[in-house]
Amino acid sequence: MSSETTDARTPPVAVWQVLERMSREELLAWRTAEVTGRPSAAERNLDMPYPFGWYPALLSAELAVGEVRPLRYFGTDLVIWRGEDGQVRMLDAYCRHLGAHMGHGGKVNGNNIECPFHAWQYNGEGIVEHIPYSRTIPPQVKRPCPTQWPVVEANRWIWFWYHPEGAAPLWEVEHVPEATDLAWTDYDVFEWNVWGNLQNMAENGVDAAHFKYIHGAANVPDYEFSWDHFWRSARLFVRLGTPQGEVNGEIAYKNIGPGQSYTRFTGISETLLIACITPVDKDHCVARFCFTQPKAQAAGPRAGAARAIIKDICKQFDQDKVVWDRQRYLDKPLVCAGDGPIAQFRQWYAKFYITPGAGPAALAAE
Repeated sequence: MSSETTDARTPPVAVWQVLERMSREELLAWRTAEVTGRPSAAERNLDMPYPFGWYPALLSAELAVGEVRPLRYFGTDLVIWRGEDGQVRMLDAYCRHLGAHMGHGGKVNGNNIECPFHAWQYNGEGIVEHIPYSRTIPPQVKRPCPTQWPVVEANRWIWFWYHPEGAAPLWEVEHVPEATDLAWTDYDVFEWNVWGNLQNMAENGVDAAHFKYIHGAANVPDYEFSWDHFWRSARLFVRLGTPQGEVNGEIAYKNIGPGQSYTRFTGISETLLIACITPVDKDHCVARFCFTQPKAQAAGPRAGAARAIIKDICKQFDQDKVVWDRQRYLDKPLVCAGDGPIAQFRQWYAKFYITPGAGPAALAAE
């Protein structure tokens, strides 16, 4: 081989090819920019049902009393508002009168949303309670909207329930104590658009081998997995490098349904990550990572190590995003020894898909 020949073998490949030479500003822009020229959702086999469950909509602090905001999740345009009573409500966005989008120009009137076009007022169930210029209300809009979006607040987030056939929530959002503990920091929030599929992203959590080949880990880590009807959890044991040498570390995560996830990191600095990931469309998810740490550690003598933990977690998500943005979903992947319990994960995850016409009671009856 000629001495002038360049050797292109540089691990980890994803970091070297896409991320390594980005400035901080370029990286932040890349995290949320659209990936243009990508194949369609159908070509990537992503045109599949959405899994039901509780999903994050907004940080609670992002919606003030009397504020209205447009949203788009699950291929649906939505409107969300906080009434004068402080409660959050959410509906399909389009007025049933003449189709105006109530998230753009709509306003809160008491606890109702008022359409900007003709001032029809809807309550949180989608019932029209007032039309200012009419003595009568059409009977069709005196009934609740066929699609309901139950909403709760927990962990400083607004969560909503999605189910394709309208089933009521089958479990509650889990409250994580550190999220509202005054001894822990305010959230440090990072955001990405991932141009891929929620299941491909979730499958990452049981893929032990990728830690070495995407994230540059020295070896494949050891896992302990637990599975339940609505939740799954794992403990990951790793050796972490620090300026003082390697230390034993542990990563413990829990998923409640497909839409609520949190992870605790210990070893260098205690860190809680609330991972808020919600499908926008079949090939688009918005992800926001909310980190909190004990104030005594985040501002103490090991503050640098605490910040480094957050930076490294975000770097790993960047590395995964390089793959997810162009990944195809394979119904029958060629899984081999060392890949982790991908088949068991898929069996668990399949519970959250509803076959059209099967009826909303199917999962609850299992």
